[in-house]
Amino acid sequence: MRRILGGAVALMLAASPALAQRLTIGVSAAPTSVDPHFHNGTSTHTLTYNLFDTLFLLTPDVSLAPGLALSWRPIAETVWEVKLRPNVRWTDGRPFTADDVAFTIQRAPHVPNTTGGYGGAVRPITRVEVVDALTLHFHTNGPAPNLAVDMSGLAIVSRHAGEGATTEDYNSGRAAIGTGAYRLVRYSTNEQTELVRNEDWWGPKPDWDSAIIKYLPNTAARTAALLSGTVDLIDTPSPNDLPRLQSDPRFAVHSRQGMRLIYLAPNQAAESAPFVTDHEGRPLPRNPLRDQRVRQALSIAINRAGLTDRVMQNTATPNGQWMPSFSPAYNPDVPVPAFDPERARRLLAEAGYPQGFRITVHVSATSRPTDSIAAQAIGQMWTRIGVQTQVEAVPFAAYAARAANLEYAVSMFGWASQTHAGYALVNLFNTYSRERLTGAFNRSGYSNPALDALTDRALTTLDDGQRDAMLRQAVAMAMEDVGIIPLYQMTNFWASRRGVTYGATGYDYTRITQARLSR
Repeated sequence: MRRILGGAVALMLAASPALAQRLTIGVSAAPTSVDPHFHNGTSTHTLTYNLFDTLFLLTPDVSLAPGLALSWRPIAETVWEVKLRPNVRWTDGRPFTADDVAFTIQRAPHVPNTTGGYGGAVRPITRVEVVDALTLHFHTNGPAPNLAVDMSGLAIVSRHAGEGATTEDYNSGRAAIGTGAYRLVRYSTNEQTELVRNEDWWGPKPDWDSAIIKYLPNTAARTAALLSGTVDLIDTPSPNDLPRLQSDPRFAVHSRQGMRLIYLAPNQAAESAPFVTDHEGRPLPRNPLRDQRVRQALSIAINRAGLTDRVMQNTATPNGQWMPSFSPAYNPDVPVPAFDPERARRLLAEAGYPQGFRITVHVSATSRPTDSIAAQAIGQMWTRIGVQTQVEAVPFAAYAARAANLEYAVSMFGWASQTHAGYALVNLFNTYSRERLTGAFNRSGYSNPALDALTDRALTTLDDGQRDAMLRQAVAMAMEDVGIIPLYQMTNFWASRRGVTYGATGYDYTRITQARLSR
């Protein structure tokens, strides 16, 4: 357990036993760290985006707005000029300057032991020029038209607190100095985090003087906490509980179409796949998941409409790619794979597996309440085509690390796209390379040099029409290869007690500033 309690904050809490308003939130997954660069995932964002700000702010409809950057514009083909917001201070009182941004960009790709970092966000930047205290020039390795969008998730940290700091220093609170709407009071691993409002924040004053984020991975316990009044707001309520919460006047449900795709990552890197055997439990001499026909068979053996109807109870939409259908970057020529178990059996036979094989699918036990249930349903579908399937749920901290090391045959993940397809291409599909800052979230070991090259060309093309056409081509290429097995697009849900409203967003992490007192 890690705890931090600042003396001034402790005195304030002791002197004010009844703060004006406190919000208590129950969330489904605990963060792996307070370090905002350690893991690029929902559980981390729910904590760190309340403590740290970004240069470019994602609005609820996932468009860009000014954050710590007031303006940004290209001043040359390979140079972006960024003007920073004046009079912003860190929570220790020191001024925020362009040098902090330069430090952040230097630090983000090099955090040790990260299970999925931000190298892809800053990949085009070759040099950061600090023009003055509030002006930066980002020099890039070519045209970078999507740079602001790609950097919108990168939390800015201070040089004076972060230089030389380890992830443990952020967890202990020593380095957790932000410019965000709230400041850290106490972080208790896997239990809860306590926050207090940053009275010097540059944004609109939040309704809540303080907040507690409780980590409640059990869905029933999360709903019970809301029903009993232990918490004011919960994320990801179970689809089973939504009708009751929607019909009870004591509570309100808030929803919005989300950007997150749920998908399976089949391990194509290992020559002999872990957790894959013949029907007698003997290891196979070669990895069947390296065969495109096997991956295609597994994909078309999944009844996505049945999953979204019966398992997800219409809280998700089938998808055959990673961009949602309402996005301008969606490729209409890449359909949802048709459910065809007979063809799946033929493909397995053509690939040399007429009797199938055994496989284990691994999922996070704490990320989403429906992951394990959906995986069990998929396992039954695969078993019907001869691929006997078991499902194992693993606590997220261990799961994330093992999946990053490609220790599973098939793993289940979610990916929330930005407003263009390229960010996922760089992070999910491009060949993993620490030097090139690609493949940070490539959990399947997929590698296609032609797709890598097409991604590079697309993301350095200034003409919008040409760039979009190349990105659509890249989407088609990755999906034809079955680099991942896309399942469905989530709808985001939150539930609150009467008296609290929540501005539902296209992104699925929870911001305290989106919760308001009903007036």
